[in-house]
Amino acid sequence: GEDMDDSEPVNHPIEDILQEGEDVFVQVSKDTIGTKGARVTSYITLPGRYLVLMPDVEHIGVSRKILDETERTRLKDIVSALKPNNFGFIIRTASEGCTEEELKKDIDYLILLWDNIQKKKEKLPSPHILYSDLDLTLRSVRDLLSQEIEQLIVDSKDEYNKIVDFVNTYFPKLVSRIKLYEGTEPIFDTYGIELEIPKALGKRVWLKSGGYIVLDQTEALTSIDVNTGKYVGKASLEDTIFKTNIEAVKEIAYQIRLRNLGGIIIIDFIDMEKEENRHKLFSIFSEAMSKDRAKCTILEVSELGLIQMTRKRVRESLERILCEPCQYCDGKGFVKSPTTICFEIFLELRRIGLTKKKCKIMITANPQVADLIYDDEREGIEAIERENGFKIIVKADRSFHQEYYEVATL
Repeated sequence: GEDMDDSEPVNHPIEDILQEGEDVFVQVSKDTIGTKGARVTSYITLPGRYLVLMPDVEHIGVSRKILDETERTRLKDIVSALKPNNFGFIIRTASEGCTEEELKKDIDYLILLWDNIQKKKEKLPSPHILYSDLDLTLRSVRDLLSQEIEQLIVDSKDEYNKIVDFVNTYFPKLVSRIKLYEGTEPIFDTYGIELEIPKALGKRVWLKSGGYIVLDQTEALTSIDVNTGKYVGKASLEDTIFKTNIEAVKEIAYQIRLRNLGGIIIIDFIDMEKEENRHKLFSIFSEAMSKDRAKCTILEVSELGLIQMTRKRVRESLERILCEPCQYCDGKGFVKSPTTICFEIFLELRRIGLTKKKCKIMITANPQVADLIYDDEREGIEAIERENGFKIIVKADRSFHQEYYEVATL
């Protein structure tokens, strides 16, 4: 969404507005993310290329990212003259430099779209989907294709034709930038994208200086930790730390957008002594994040060197889309060590020794654990055998999880 120059609608208690069993006209404003259900709103907005339509609202807002006051006034005046009654609009960042004709075309398209939704609403029973946004391809073209994009290369003839038709209709000036890929190898291989995907999913990102950042996503928040790593520098420690932090700023801003990280983000920069350096760091980071299309709120660097920020989350992050929790560790990111499992097995053997003596016992475990029992922990097993008169047999089974084992009397 676009940042507006106006406040959010006032919220009222739901029980004062709705009655049980009443049909409600709503829009999904935030997809289901993890265990959190979709968020819906009765404030309907329909995005176009240059404008966002708001039915039943007499308001025109301008994206905060259009900084030129003359341009803001020009766009607002054009939309004010063109808009019908009982409709409001948000003027999107992409509209900067648009002609009156381009804006009128977007308004006409959005009004027609709204009329079609209203007709469906009258005819169809509830619950029912009245409108879905454009598919991923066309939505990406609508929202991201701009004068700054030199080429959009498509490897599907059908998708290429669909995009060309769409661009010809709504922003024909850019149609020459749409290219059909005709190479023989996969497009991701040609442009090195396949190699970048694992990097975009990794926890550690190296900096050119030898420092690195570590990114961790949890249910509650995302933490980003900055480390000097191998970089020691030739200047003072404070200067070395400051240079590493500044280098990390640009990479962090890029990684946040690349991975589509949202919600609460805590960045743990290397602690700096000088207040001046903390202010510089904050300014540079704020500037780097200003290019982000998602709404961000950033707090000043704390005494501990932390920057706390929020970034509007509408869809899942790249990691959540492409990956699933590890089935081996159940999403924890770690498992008990073979040494820990050995001690658990010894404890189980001692429990058996309280009620049984002079019997044969079979231990079945993961090969890593079995090898440890045979080698480093052999003395412990022999001591238990002597104390209880046991004959212990250890069997390695590759099908066993590292934390799983069986202790059976024979």
